[in-house]
Amino acid sequence: MSDRSRISSRLPGRTWPPSCSVISRKGSTSSGLSITRLPDPTAQAAQRVSDLIDEDIKKEAARRHSESRREVKVMLLGQAESGKSTLQKQFQLYHASQTLDLERPSWKIVVYANLIKAVRTILEELDYEFSLSVEEYPFPSEGPGPTDVAAQNEILELRRDLIPLISLEDSLASELSDGIAFVGYRRGTLFPHQRGMFRASNRPVTDLRESSKALVATNRAAQVLGTTVHVIEALWRHRSVECMLRLRKLRLDESGLFFLNHVRRIAQIDYIPNIDDVLHVRLQTVGVIEHSLKVNTVGGSYIWKIYDVGGTVNIQRPAWCSYFEDINALIFLAPISAFDQYLEDDPLTNRIHDSLQLLTSICTNKLLKNAQLVLLLNKTDILRKKLEAGVQVCQYITSYGNRPNNFSTAAEYFRSHFLAAHKKKDIFQRRLYAHFTSMLDVQATQLIITSVGDVIMRKHIAHTGLA
Repeated sequence: MSDRSRISSRLPGRTWPPSCSVISRKGSTSSGLSITRLPDPTAQAAQRVSDLIDEDIKKEAARRHSESRREVKVMLLGQAESGKSTLQKQFQLYHASQTLDLERPSWKIVVYANLIKAVRTILEELDYEFSLSVEEYPFPSEGPGPTDVAAQNEILELRRDLIPLISLEDSLASELSDGIAFVGYRRGTLFPHQRGMFRASNRPVTDLRESSKALVATNRAAQVLGTTVHVIEALWRHRSVECMLRLRKLRLDESGLFFLNHVRRIAQIDYIPNIDDVLHVRLQTVGVIEHSLKVNTVGGSYIWKIYDVGGTVNIQRPAWCSYFEDINALIFLAPISAFDQYLEDDPLTNRIHDSLQLLTSICTNKLLKNAQLVLLLNKTDILRKKLEAGVQVCQYITSYGNRPNNFSTAAEYFRSHFLAAHKKKDIFQRRLYAHFTSMLDVQATQLIITSVGDVIMRKHIAHTGLA
């Protein structure tokens, strides 16, 4: 038998030349003939594909790493109605004003909902006052009250004329809440919990313009508002309402007060919300909402991801907090005007005390240890108005003692307590950047945004080595 036959007899199929699938390495036959086994083309092709995939993965990882170095993550925290969403809109106004301008028509439905809620709140409070017995009424010499029959009849007539407007509240709220059922919103929470905890959004209500139901609800509200604007003005100017406001028995949020004072403009048929209207709207944040902004600096452009954390979300819940270990900065808003207010779900807890507790939980949270801390002592404009109206801080904050009941003293008192809480509880010994703010003051807020942004960017650039 020849050498070729002897070799072929040892190979599958007994063919010559042997298939590439069995040629893989150098070897020798019993006769001493040396052969070279060739690589499998199929295996080679698979390896090339695998190498290409690995290369793509490496390129994608490098791209993401490069992008992450140009990404700044900022979290906004604070109790409900502390001004977080307004601050987010101020960031948008400063860095991407054109996008906020494009959104203005979409906010019309929210303005209408806020206005109707304010009207309904007034009527409900008046009903309560008129329902008291003479013995229960604490201000017998001042109206409104159970003995003011004329005022009761006048309010009853106004209420009757406003029924078509009030009846629209549910349909507007349903559109804003994506049709989810309400839970106790009559107690002051206009919007219910939504599905899921996280929601990414650059334009939170813009898509409402694409909804036919939302358009119908908005147009219907505009129509009814146009026919009842004189009734709303009569209610807002009624002596009973003025008395309740003076006695501080009627408390409306800033959005309600603002829109009632501008109801005639809002009732115009061609009404489009202006920037002030957008900043004043109240749309409750549920869960965590992500907003992305492109920020241009001398060193190039960056993407700021701003996370607006709903005030009802517990700071200590790892279910969401663990997602933010890599945030660059945490901006905590404390409304110091709320010294005379208590939590809706806990009437014994003062809102200032609650803010201090929230700040403490932030300072001790190990998941947030790498974040820069910024404290905004917010709503100073409302604090000033309350003090000028004679509201005594010591009646609600007993430790305030006999200090002068003026703005500078009260503001510094609250500031010192927040700084002390941070110094005592921040186990990571981070610096706390503190500012007095009024989110509705555009010019002043823009200056603070610039200052805060510079601080955040300096640390981010130093950390990423982009300098």
